[in-house]
Amino acid sequence: MTAHEREAASADGGRSTEEERAAEEERAVDQALALVGHQPRAGHRPPEGPGATPSKPPPSSPVSPPSAVSPPSSSPSSAAAAAAAAAAAAAASASAGPESRPDSGLTPSSPARSAQTPGAAMPSSPAPSSPAPVVSPLAAPAPAPAVDSASSRSHGASSADRPASSPHAHRTGSTAWHAARALAESLGRAAPLAAHRLPLGRALGHVLAEAVVALTDLPSFDTSAMDGWAVAGPGPWTVKEGEGLLAGRGSTEPLPDGQALRIATGARLPADATAVIRSEHAHCDEAKRLLYAGREVVQGQDIRPRGQECRSGDELLPAGTVVTPPVLGLAAAAGYDALVAVPRPRVDVFVLGDELLTAGLPYDGLIRDALGPMLAPWLRALGAEVAEPRRLGDEAGALRQALVSSDADLILTTGGTAAGPVDHVHPVLAEIGADLLVDGVAVRPGHPMLLARLAEGGPCLVGLPGNPLAAVSGLLTLAEPLLRGIAGRPAQDRYRAPVPQEVHGHPHDTRLIPVVHREDSVVPLHYNGPAMLRGIAAADGLAVVPPGGVRSGTEVEILDLPWASASPWTEGCFT
Repeated sequence: MTAHEREAASADGGRSTEEERAAEEERAVDQALALVGHQPRAGHRPPEGPGATPSKPPPSSPVSPPSAVSPPSSSPSSAAAAAAAAAAAAAASASAGPESRPDSGLTPSSPARSAQTPGAAMPSSPAPSSPAPVVSPLAAPAPAPAVDSASSRSHGASSADRPASSPHAHRTGSTAWHAARALAESLGRAAPLAAHRLPLGRALGHVLAEAVVALTDLPSFDTSAMDGWAVAGPGPWTVKEGEGLLAGRGSTEPLPDGQALRIATGARLPADATAVIRSEHAHCDEAKRLLYAGREVVQGQDIRPRGQECRSGDELLPAGTVVTPPVLGLAAAAGYDALVAVPRPRVDVFVLGDELLTAGLPYDGLIRDALGPMLAPWLRALGAEVAEPRRLGDEAGALRQALVSSDADLILTTGGTAAGPVDHVHPVLAEIGADLLVDGVAVRPGHPMLLARLAEGGPCLVGLPGNPLAAVSGLLTLAEPLLRGIAGRPAQDRYRAPVPQEVHGHPHDTRLIPVVHREDSVVPLHYNGPAMLRGIAAADGLAVVPPGGVRSGTEVEILDLPWASASPWTEGCFT
């Protein structure tokens, strides 16, 4: 077989693997959602104002309430969690390329071949105690990242060592990264949402629940595109007496053939006018009251004809469009005073950990809370309404009360997702009867993240690890797609970009690495350990590196950050 034939066969194998992975992800999501049930959340508001309509149809048939998480002593957390884990494992098996299988001969340090697909799940055996760190091949080695199990506790640069297990540890297996993301988005889209009518001044950042349809032609009459002269017929033209036509004012009488009349930009064109001559392209002989054109005059020039932009009834924007400032302007031009939009998802953030400081320098084993100040504005950038983060410490009772009393669409917790002596998230979820849908994701950093659905149609919960970059990983893996589904936002366009040099990865798990764009490629950044924020603070996005890593020139999936286009300063010492 020639080299060209081998490359073609490899490409065909990659496409086949990608199709199999997508099919298995879809099956995993369907199975998990079928067991959870598609019930509306208690916190959803009914439509407000006339014309409000549901943005999503209610379920066609009733479903049983979600099953409870089993007690901590049990091995599976719930029927739904077990099914989700099994389905995700199937998706993970399909998503792993041939290089990730035991008989492929790939060593942990070997780079993946180009046909490998990201998203392989972590094996059921325990993770290595010192996973291979991901560092930029262009940079000096950064400090070794902490083991991800510890990341569920630390909100700063360091944390005390925690036991690797506890009596209430009950993970049944990690979900493949792509499958976890797909499940989160599908779960968000499963619940019906009410729509409400918002005045234009309050609609910014919401998502359209109904299409914006033109209520009139735009423009609604022929208008002048320039300051100059409206003329009728061939020249030279006799200048008609009067002050001319201004926007919003002036006569609408027909313009006789052979005559010219002063006109301003935006003014309504008189009937029978054939063209507009710009002021700088015309010469007026005041004595003879004649107008001459300095260049050829073409019929219809510098006229905005009625309906040039749209006709009445044309769809201007589809449902699902995010309301931006230009959307508001277009809606106003089309005659709208209000828009029918999906309510912004409401999010509660609960910060866990007795070791966290809210001000000043770290001291005596206490560290600054890095997640409280970061999460609220990040979630607002994703279109959510976020309450002020609440600091609950390491009190299981306080966490339980906060969860059962929340009326948010989504709850985020920080830290406490592992199995240490004060990691209370799993026991509290079991106590209140939550469905644990994702209990660990095969991704580094951020492996101990989780996704749950509170009982009786309550809100969803995303448990973020406590290490800052690990929490960012959980935010982008679970919270961001879940919020996008709840808000009715369209799915992000998936795109890939090449890396200029080899990037090492975890032997079994997907890696998320902060990167910056450089011309047609992306460059990994320093300081990408689980407890570090220096890299992500300078990043345009995160590269999704499949298990085993990638060779130089390989394209990897990119997760953009919501503000990346506003950060041109990401140059210099970080790469």
